[in-house]
Amino acid sequence: MSTALPSAPAARLDVDLTPMKLVIVGHVDHGKSTLIGRLLHDTGSLPEGKVEAVRAMSERRGMPMEWAFVLDALQAERDQGITIDTTQIFFKTARRPYVIIDAPGHKEFLKNMVSGAASADAAILVVDAKDGVQEQTRRHGYILHLLGLDRVVVAVNKMDLVGHDEARFRQVADDVRHYLAGMNIVPAHILPVSARHGDGLAQVSDRMPWFEGPTLLQALDGIEAKPLPVELPLRFPIQDVYKFDERRILAGRIESGRLSVGDTLLFSPTNAAARVRSIEAWAVDGPVMSASAGQSIGITLDDQLFVERGHVASHRIDPPVETNVFRARIFWLGRAPLEVGRRYKLKLATMEHTVEVQAIERVIDVADLSERPADRIERNEVGEIILRARAKLALDPFVDNPRLGRFVLIDGYDMAGGGLVSMDGFPNQRSRGEPTSQNITAVEHRVTTDARWQANGHRSGVLWLTGLSGAGKSTLALELEQALFRKGWQAYVLDGDNIRFGLSADLGFAPEDRAENIRRVGEVAALFARAGVLVITAFISPYREDRDRARAVAPDLFHEVYVKADLEVCETRDPKGLYKKARKGEIAEFTGISAPYESPVSPELEIDTGALSLAESIERLLGYVEANFGMNGRE
Repeated sequence: MSTALPSAPAARLDVDLTPMKLVIVGHVDHGKSTLIGRLLHDTGSLPEGKVEAVRAMSERRGMPMEWAFVLDALQAERDQGITIDTTQIFFKTARRPYVIIDAPGHKEFLKNMVSGAASADAAILVVDAKDGVQEQTRRHGYILHLLGLDRVVVAVNKMDLVGHDEARFRQVADDVRHYLAGMNIVPAHILPVSARHGDGLAQVSDRMPWFEGPTLLQALDGIEAKPLPVELPLRFPIQDVYKFDERRILAGRIESGRLSVGDTLLFSPTNAAARVRSIEAWAVDGPVMSASAGQSIGITLDDQLFVERGHVASHRIDPPVETNVFRARIFWLGRAPLEVGRRYKLKLATMEHTVEVQAIERVIDVADLSERPADRIERNEVGEIILRARAKLALDPFVDNPRLGRFVLIDGYDMAGGGLVSMDGFPNQRSRGEPTSQNITAVEHRVTTDARWQANGHRSGVLWLTGLSGAGKSTLALELEQALFRKGWQAYVLDGDNIRFGLSADLGFAPEDRAENIRRVGEVAALFARAGVLVITAFISPYREDRDRARAVAPDLFHEVYVKADLEVCETRDPKGLYKKARKGEIAEFTGISAPYESPVSPELEIDTGALSLAESIERLLGYVEANFGMNGRE
C-alpha cells in the first residue's frame, strides 16, 4: 500500500526549463524497464490507452501487470525478455522536464549502453534488493565513472521480494556505496523502492516506514544541474565549408560558449585568426548578431583563411588544447582486442584522425577496481591508454569541457570503443617557443662551423642523453666528458639538475614547465654546438615532442642516445631517493610513477645500462663519438 507524499514546496526548488538527461543502468533483470514504466504512469506521462494495452498484453501472457512492456517496443525484446536498444522517454515534474535514456543491461548490448550514457547529465543505478551488486552492476557503475557521470541516484529495487526488510536494504546500500567510493562517486541518494507496486517512486509506502528519505522523483528534483554549455569557453567545431555567391560560410554546431559578430576567432590547430563578419542562420528573419551553445549556424569571416572540417573555432582566451598525444580512459567494445601499435580512427566532435595506441598503462577489473598491466584490452574491458596522432589535435580534457573531451574509436567500420580525454602528465603543445619580439633580425657569424671543427680537430654536435631518473645519464655524461677532455676535445655537459639552479630556476615540474625547460636547453645546446663544442646533455626529457623540437633547432648536429633501464632497475638504484618520495606521494608529476616517459622510437644510439656495466656502457658511447665526431684520423 502506498500513500501520496506531497511535492516539495515550489519556493524551495526553482523551476528549470532545461531538460535533464538521465540514463538508467543496472544488471539485467534488476527491473530498470519496470521502474521506468511505472514512473511514467505515476507522473501521468503515458499516452491515453497505454495502461490498458499493457494490462491486456500481460493477461494474454498469463503474467501480472508488467510495466516493462511500456518500453519494450521491439518484438525481439518481448521474446527474449531483455532490453537490447536505448530508448528515450520524456516526463516532467514541477521543477523541470526530464529525458530518460533507458540503457540495456545485458552484457552483449553494452555498446548501446555506452552510446546512450554518453549524452546523460545524471544517472539512476538500479540494484536488485535480493540479488545485490552483480557483475553488470559493477561494470555499469564503472561506465558511469568512465563517462564522467558523478550525479548518481541508486534505486534498490524489488524491496517486496525481501519483505521490505530494512537490514537487507542497508546491506545492499553499503555494498553499493563502498563500490562507488572506489571511483570517487558519492551517490546523491540510495533509495528503497518497489517499482512494480510504485513504492518509493512518486509515492512513499507505509510498508517501509523505517525509511525517512525522499522518493525517487524528489531525489531527482534535488540534483543540481551542471553548468550549461553556454557558460563554458567557446568551442565551434567546423562541420563543413560552403560557398554561396562570394561568401565562404563555415557551418557547424556551437558545442559550448557563445560568439557574436565582431568577435575574433582562433582556429585550431592552424592557429589562424579572423573576425566574424556575419552569422548565418536558417529560417530566421533579420540579421543574427550572436549565437550560443546548441545552435547550428554558419559564419563568414573578414579574412579568407584556410579552414576545413574538424577545425575548432574558439576565442583567443581559453582555446582548446593542442596536442598529438594524450591519455584516455576507454571502454573497449571491439571484436578484436585493442593492442599497442594498432591504429584506429578517432572521432571527436567533427574531427576524424588516425591514432596509434602508444601504450596500455593498465587494465581495470570492474569487479573490484584492481589494476593490472597488460599488452591488450579485450572486449568489454576497461583500460587507461596513451594515444598518439601524427598531426596535432584540438581537444579538451574531459574535466574541463566534456563537449570536446569525449571520443570514440572506429575499427574498420565499427564503433570499437568510447573514452574520455585526459592530459594528465602531458603538456599543451600550443604555440610554444615562438618569438614575441617583432623588431629582431638574425645575425650571421663570420667564423663558420667548419672552421671551428678544423681548429678543434673534431666535429661538434649535441649528444642528447635521455632516459628515466636513475638510468645513468649523468654518470655516463660526466665520464664521457672527462675521457674526451683527456683527448683534447672541446666537450661540455649540460646536466638537468645544474640547469635548474640557473637557466631554469623559475620553472617547476608541471608538464608545461618540463617542456619549456627542454626548449631552453635545446636552444642553448645548439648554440654550444655551433661554437664548435661537443655538447653532452643529461635530461630525462620525457616527451618525444620536446626532443623532436630540440632536434629541429640543429637537425644536422643532433644525436639522440637512449640510456635504457627498466623502471624496476632505476628504483633499485634510486641514487637521489626520489622514487621513494614519489611512491609516498611526496613528489608530484614524477616521471615513471605519476608522469609518463615516452621512449625514443629511433635513437641514433641505445645503451642498456640494466644489462651493461659502466665500463661497457662508456666504451660503447665513446666508440660512437669517435666514429661520428672524429676528423682526419685525429682522436
